[in-house]
Amino acid sequence: MDRTPVWLMRQAGRYLPEYRRVREQAGSFMDLCRNPELSAEVTLQPVERFDLDAAILFSDILTIPDAMGLGLGFEAGEGPRFARPVRDAHAIDALPVPDIRRDLGYVMDAVSACRAALAGRVPLIGFTGSPWTLATYMVEGGSSKNFSLCKGMLYEQPEVAHRLLAKLADTVTAYLQGQIEAGAQALMVFDTWGGVLDPIRYEEFSLAYMERIVSGLRASEGGRATPITLFTKGGGAWLQSIAETGCDGVGIDWTTSLTDAREQIGDRAAIQGNLDPCVLHAPPAVIHAEVGRCLREYGAGPGHIFNLGHGIHPEIPPDHVDAMVRAVRELSPPYHDVPARTASS
Repeated sequence: MDRTPVWLMRQAGRYLPEYRRVREQAGSFMDLCRNPELSAEVTLQPVERFDLDAAILFSDILTIPDAMGLGLGFEAGEGPRFARPVRDAHAIDALPVPDIRRDLGYVMDAVSACRAALAGRVPLIGFTGSPWTLATYMVEGGSSKNFSLCKGMLYEQPEVAHRLLAKLADTVTAYLQGQIEAGAQALMVFDTWGGVLDPIRYEEFSLAYMERIVSGLRASEGGRATPITLFTKGGGAWLQSIAETGCDGVGIDWTTSLTDAREQIGDRAAIQGNLDPCVLHAPPAVIHAEVGRCLREYGAGPGHIFNLGHGIHPEIPPDHVDAMVRAVRELSPPYHDVPARTASS
């Protein structure tokens, strides 16, 4: 490609008025997720509005624990809550392993519907939450500020935590394989809460299970490798280890410079990121300048996928997103028409 490709995490969502209309039509957030036709409609909305290079499936990271029967609900102003959290070995052992087609078939149907509707316009990205991130919600019972219950389990009952994470890793692998079979052309693993761990616990309880997923997918595909990107929010200290999992892309948030990321990762994986989502609150001229800064930080050559450092905020004006996408398309070609150089040269 003669320019830097661009898409956005959470690009289908509440900042778009057309999304809000469909969300109201669906009745609830999960009703929208469980409706393949409406899910496909909102997946395509940002692709139709902006000149993006990929679509990412509209769904939720908590579909797997929901399929395990934990009683997922969404409280206004509080986010997701589980009626039946899992906090001991008995509860973890009793968790059913979802049948991907029976219990999560609506996700696979949405993938197929999206792929058909896109008609080859841009590739479709499937996704999941990482085992550790899913576990935080399942143990805490919802969102948390300090993750005391889940992190406490790592110290007090590490073997119990490993049982939960192993079950989740194998389920996530099957879930992503199902998305591939349904038509997903690339994959993304969101390790939203990996950055709350210390280095030892991150390697043991988060990264090891993402590596297990990558290895499992490679084995199940029999040599055909669907590209997979791993994104740990707050994981800038571990980029080299993440790249060594065998993944194809490493997502970074805005707290790590693209220069540093490129020096750590080299050519082992592509780098995705990393504009601070808050930049999109600024006027278009500021957005243009910040896009230019990110491109300069990465430098010349391939291997950079422009994205935000986390999901887009609901309050962002759509025309600010358009300004960002246009800036990437305007400013990135010069970085691709010269021989590749290191970020520091």
